[in-house]
Amino acid sequence: MYQTVDDVDWENWDPVTVATLMFVIRDGKILLIHKKRGFGKGKINGPGGKLEPGETPLECAIRETQEELCITPTGVEYAGELHFQFTDNNSIHGFVYTATGYEGEPTETDEADPIWCSIDELPFEHMWEDDPTWFPHMLEGRRFSGRYIFDDDRMLDAVIDLD
Repeated sequence: MYQTVDDVDWENWDPVTVATLMFVIRDGKILLIHKKRGFGKGKINGPGGKLEPGETPLECAIRETQEELCITPTGVEYAGELHFQFTDNNSIHGFVYTATGYEGEPTETDEADPIWCSIDELPFEHMWEDDPTWFPHMLEGRRFSGRYIFDDDRMLDAVIDLD
């Protein structure tokens, strides 16, 4: 069973899922969602989800944002990567993107409620436990790569590398 980041052979790691997150950041605020169903239900996060066959991570991040919030992000940039190994052998390789704007109006869907938060008052107590380890770097525009061990939704270990 995985307990620490060192327990994983990251060079040969083959994640079960590849997924994305997208964060619109402007005017000192960040657009988050309250997840209403699926993986992470009840948590506050960014819009995102699993890659579909033939899709790039960037295409996935844009599509998921369109589906979950009815907006199309603009000024999109790659921010970093997240590597999650769960003790039940689930694993996720996540690609994180930021956007400086969007077209449309953030709208509640059956998947998500949009929430604008001040970047100085993020609701970490309602977010995944790893978020405080990489969010500050994302908000500063620093590229990051995080490796995490989770037991269900409890973080057991973390290592973050900065570019």
